[in-house]
Amino acid sequence: MDLSDTASEVTATRPGPAEGDSSTPIRLHASNIHKRYGKNHVLKGVDLTVRAGEVVAIIGANGCGKSTLMKICAGLVSPSSGVVEVDESMAYCPQQAGLMGFLTADEHFALFGAGHGMSRGEAQATGRQLAKSLAWDGGMSTQARHLSGGTQQKLNLILAALSDPDILLLDEPYQGFDRGSYVDFWDWVLQRRDAGKSTLVITHMLNSLDRVDAVLDLGAKAAADS
Repeated sequence: MDLSDTASEVTATRPGPAEGDSSTPIRLHASNIHKRYGKNHVLKGVDLTVRAGEVVAIIGANGCGKSTLMKICAGLVSPSSGVVEVDESMAYCPQQAGLMGFLTADEHFALFGAGHGMSRGEAQATGRQLAKSLAWDGGMSTQARHLSGGTQQKLNLILAALSDPDILLLDEPYQGFDRGSYVDFWDWVLQRRDAGKSTLVITHMLNSLDRVDAVLDLGAKAAADS
């Protein structure tokens, strides 16, 4: 399956430096991915390519394998068959925030930053700057358990982006966002894109597809394979 063919069926691609340029480096390539759980064949021969400076969306109905494919790309789930190749650094933001309720946002930044070799000050400064990009200014000393659901999700997203990875995998990362935060999220994604960073995002918000470069419709593929 060719991503450009899929995108033309769903939405016009957003013009950008990577579009139509086969010389642009490939950051992530998944080839002929199959995943079975017992007799349930969730993914059947899925191909996916994400190039440098691209935003690629995965769409489709519930149960079509979007999150499974994302986890396979992140290396958290093994495919039944197929190959995933990743170039450069990658980070994954799950749909459900995996936060530690008794830690503050600043403490989360320091803890996760240490895992990336960042000093406490550097991690906290980077986390706070990312928070401002998502219209979250303040509350960095509040324990995560006392944050609203939307703010917890912002913290979840910031932790994934803390090390400024070349490829960011986002599984519906804006759960609980208000309209303003949702707009700020897409502005931030496109700023990453303009800096040559790649983003793979699962979304149900089809009105956002004019912001992406390519679309993989797993629902359409599942229907074609049935």
